[in-house]
Amino acid sequence: MSAPASTFTASLPPDDSPAGRILRAAHQHLFSFGYSTLTMDALAHDLGMSKKTLYVHFPSKDALASAIVDFLGKSLRTRMDAVLSDPAQTFIQKLCGIVDIIGGTMAKASPAMFRDLQRFAPEVYRKIEDIRQETIPYVFGRLIRAGIAEGIVCSDIDPAFATEFWLQAIRGLVQPEVLERTQLTVRQTLEKAINLFLAGVLSPAGRKLYDNHLATCEKHTTA
Repeated sequence: MSAPASTFTASLPPDDSPAGRILRAAHQHLFSFGYSTLTMDALAHDLGMSKKTLYVHFPSKDALASAIVDFLGKSLRTRMDAVLSDPAQTFIQKLCGIVDIIGGTMAKASPAMFRDLQRFAPEVYRKIEDIRQETIPYVFGRLIRAGIAEGIVCSDIDPAFATEFWLQAIRGLVQPEVLERTQLTVRQTLEKAINLFLAGVLSPAGRKLYDNHLATCEKHTTA
């Protein structure tokens, strides 16, 4: 599956550059305290630089938040591509590696932070949704196809449908209000969703009964 046209527009500035320092300090604040408490005044003070320097690199708070999302999206994509392209890793290792990358990156992301962005920076939050829309099918589609090739995933699985199913499930599960209801982190949500998706909810005995029922239904349908 080839990579789609990317929505990630930010380059990755060196850590010790002014833009890199600003981006990383703002990222830490955003994930720890939310968008509404992030101010250019406080950021300039914490970094020991003038607001003028901040505005040279980021003309507004929204531009800064958007750059953070771009930065994280591109960083995630680069690291996940490395895992998916590693011929030495099995399907299971790649799957666990992807969960580790996403879970580690989003470890400090809270439902309140996402809700804050929804309310005060809807364009930035929409960009998060766009990146999710692009990344999940790309990554999960590659995983499913790799699993089929290894004989780990059933060969009769439709990769396109499985990918779309996963996309819609994750989009729904990581909404702020859902995370607040489940009281799960993004990583915990991913792990539970993967376990349910791969293992299913039926025991071996339940699966046998279900298969027998399907066979009976098919006979009635074709009779």
